[in-house]
Amino acid sequence: MSIRLISISHKTAPLEVRELFAFTKEKQAELGRILREEGGAAESVIIATCNRTEIYTYFDAAQDKKKNVFTRLQELILRESGAVAVKEDVSDYLRFYQDRKAVNHLFSVTAGLDSMVVGEDQILGQVKHALELAQEAGNSGKYLNTLFRYAVTCSKKIKTDTDLSKTSVSTATLAVKAAEEAFGGSLEGKNVMVIGGTGQIGGIVLKNLYSLKGLNIYSTIRNVTMTHDAHIKSETNTLIDYKDRYDYVDQMDVIISATASPHYTLTGTRVKEHMKTDKIRVFVDLAVPVDIEESIAEFPRTFFYNMDDFEELAETNNKAKKEAVCQAGEILTEYEEDFMRWMIFQQGVPRMQEVKHWMEEEAEKKGFGKAIDKLFYRIRENASPEELEAFVENLREPEK
Repeated sequence: MSIRLISISHKTAPLEVRELFAFTKEKQAELGRILREEGGAAESVIIATCNRTEIYTYFDAAQDKKKNVFTRLQELILRESGAVAVKEDVSDYLRFYQDRKAVNHLFSVTAGLDSMVVGEDQILGQVKHALELAQEAGNSGKYLNTLFRYAVTCSKKIKTDTDLSKTSVSTATLAVKAAEEAFGGSLEGKNVMVIGGTGQIGGIVLKNLYSLKGLNIYSTIRNVTMTHDAHIKSETNTLIDYKDRYDYVDQMDVIISATASPHYTLTGTRVKEHMKTDKIRVFVDLAVPVDIEESIAEFPRTFFYNMDDFEELAETNNKAKKEAVCQAGEILTEYEEDFMRWMIFQQGVPRMQEVKHWMEEEAEKKGFGKAIDKLFYRIRENASPEELEAFVENLREPEK
């Protein structure tokens, strides 16, 4: 019985490869079903964010003993992502983890230790959301539910007891900083449009923009009259209908797009048609798959950023958090060991019940003392020296 993980992230793959694995909520539910029916996984949870896609699976004893478990999982994931139709062998970008290494990786991811921006807070909510989707689809169960609960609790402990998330930044924060730098360090007097402000990342972008003074904010929304989102409705935020977004392109100095759309929110052809004024413009694409057609980067006096461009900006933040990362690592190890003890114990319950039944029979025949002696001798004969030493070390007198 084991936990297995296949991961692809900003650390292993470029944006154009990660796009292939940007599964929608519906696709995540479907893939979970396929992993169960065709891959033999008893449970699965899929984390899909702008910087990573991770497929966690749990296999029971019968399925785990079969050969080529990872190969079978990889084939299904590549097939369902459409990656098999790509000329490049994208399997080279996948990373594989099992049991304790998979547990350690999830805890690191959830705490923001594996993020492009170390300590960012968005990933915790994304991990919780991934588990909720898996539970709703009936794809997760006792082992992955508990694993993810431990990961979330560990992350909260790290955020409380270390400085990892203090003065934290995220890719959304970096997007605003990049726009400011393009205009000499300030967006005062500038017009900024956010496409996808009702989403998680877009919402963080808006919060960052609200903290600045003297700029004009515009947010696209599918239905202006029906919105109830508090972070969208603001005196400093002008709501515009999504279908009218191109009509506002010319007056905008900055456009930031962060949707979950499978299609471009801005195409090069239509943007070019609406750009009449000769001035500096900034386009920031925070989506995976991408929102803004990359040909826009070739337009004159245009700054263009996507997710891969923020790594250098993130590096400065990450270096400043080295001490907090070390402290977080110690907390992570504690929770990791707690979970492993829980899982090993849970998996061992049927065997312990068998031993309990055997001891009861032996005690009835030969007495309790003889039964205990026989158990100890069985352990001595079957355990490795290291296992036996650990067993004896733990035979302490129970606390009264």
